[in-house]
Amino acid sequence: MAQRPILSKERQEQLKQKLQVSSFHPDAILRGAQLTIVGALRALQNPKLFTSEHYKQAAIAVAAGIAIRLLITIPIIGIKVLLWCLSFILDFEHATWDNDIVKGLDFIQNYVLQIPFFLMTMMRYVTPTLDNMFMDSLAWVDKTYYAKHTGEAPSTLREAYYPNLRMYATRDGSTHTVSKAEAITMFLMKFGKKAGVSLTIFALSYIPYIGRLVLPAASFYTFNKVVGLGPAAVVFGTGLFLPRRYLVIFLQSYFASRSLMRELLEPYFSRIKFTKEQKKHWFHDREGLLFGFGVGFYLFLRIPLLGVLIYGIAEASTAYLITKVTDPPPSPASSEGFAASQQEWKNKHEFLSLKFSDLDTHTTTHNRSHQEQDNGTVETQGSSSGLPSGAPPAYTEMRSR
Repeated sequence: MAQRPILSKERQEQLKQKLQVSSFHPDAILRGAQLTIVGALRALQNPKLFTSEHYKQAAIAVAAGIAIRLLITIPIIGIKVLLWCLSFILDFEHATWDNDIVKGLDFIQNYVLQIPFFLMTMMRYVTPTLDNMFMDSLAWVDKTYYAKHTGEAPSTLREAYYPNLRMYATRDGSTHTVSKAEAITMFLMKFGKKAGVSLTIFALSYIPYIGRLVLPAASFYTFNKVVGLGPAAVVFGTGLFLPRRYLVIFLQSYFASRSLMRELLEPYFSRIKFTKEQKKHWFHDREGLLFGFGVGFYLFLRIPLLGVLIYGIAEASTAYLITKVTDPPPSPASSEGFAASQQEWKNKHEFLSLKFSDLDTHTTTHNRSHQEQDNGTVETQGSSSGLPSGAPPAYTEMRSR
């Protein structure tokens, strides 16, 4: 008598899907980290970043970095002054709880609430500098692309990103409104919600007996939705043995890198209108690469004083990233259906399989229409900027490199 399998084929397929990590594959994370380096180098080669206007913004960024450090230090200094005053009344010579309070507040500010990161990301709603930096860098990426492929047949080159994207009206990528007040309100509400959840989970982790399970359980819940059951179970098991401090740093670094990517991509989503569901699918299909890209810059952002300056470089680098994970946008008049078509990362497998030295190599899986090839729509000659001089065709399927 043949032995029946423990799980039916249907159950096996369901379990296989839960264990899949296709969107969060280590190769994608590594490629994202590589793009952090390449994108930053490409952005720093842009001479427009070194104009008097950007020097002025860089000086403002450093000043903002100093201001941010002062803002988050003031409460700590206040507590130290209070404890110093109390030391004339109470004997702190053999006590350690006063130092524990100061260290605890510093940890909560920097890792639980992510106050420095919050203040940096809020700058987007105060000044348009970051948006301008993204667009300037996108124009530079286009220009260097065509310069690199000078002499090649126009029909083999990708479309430019900057000329069409600059024609789109800007609005908040989440609220789809042009109201800055509404965008700031939404941003503050999101941060308040995240801060409340973080503080609650952190406080629950101190409950006797069951507290040690709170952070591993939160890790499992988070990663199960993103990377699947298998990796989430590994994270849960590892979290049981990690000290609370390191587990909090790990979790908050993950959340901060995701939030950072959403903020860095705001200049793109403020122009290309995605529905909430489309945007969710867009991020999910690129989860691993975006995490690798975001966590790399997040680590640099933690450098005191220079964090805000590096944030600007990260924004400029995101322009290079966009050209690797999306198709060139059509003109606004021909944009119907474009956002829906971008939910899936079409050249994912080809791009992830490239060597590090070949990141600019053609990786498209889609062909231009015969008409476009015959007419040679994209022309690089006769343009002083190095950008295509011809108008792009209406969107069907555009090849991307």
